[in-house]
Amino acid sequence: MSQYNAQYWINTLALEPHPEGGYYREVYRSSGSFTPNEIGAERTYATSIYFLIERDNVSHFHSIKQDELWFYHAGAALSVYAISSSGALDEIVIGRETDKGQVLQAVISAGAIFGSKSTGDYSLVSCVVAPGFDFRDFILYPKKDLMERFPELLDIIQELGYDK
Repeated sequence: MSQYNAQYWINTLALEPHPEGGYYREVYRSSGSFTPNEIGAERTYATSIYFLIERDNVSHFHSIKQDELWFYHAGAALSVYAISSSGALDEIVIGRETDKGQVLQAVISAGAIFGSKSTGDYSLVSCVVAPGFDFRDFILYPKKDLMERFPELLDIIQELGYDK
């Protein structure tokens, strides 16, 4: 077995459990800040984290008020599922096999409801949020609420929805 497994990265990068699922560690927070009109409160210019998802530890559906850029690093590809306000479901696969439609980086737009899961044992990515991430801008969606809003997406909601 390769030394580069999920536990290796969790230990080496000092990752901790994230409230949405998976593991993370903030690695950058800009020193400057401003008050974006869309948020109405002071935020740093940008933040970045390492983020690791294991096969049985998904990132539950959530949203933030900022755009989020995702960058592939290691492990299996990561499937990110985003639900638009109209209920359309989009899957973006972030990974190294660009010849198979995977992308090395992707953007999830501000306000989208999204969650993710690894296509293998684990996926390691980085996420950059601008304006900078703040937990006051974070909403975690219970399965029940999503099933009422988007009953046509029952299967993915069962998989990535949060059990409140």
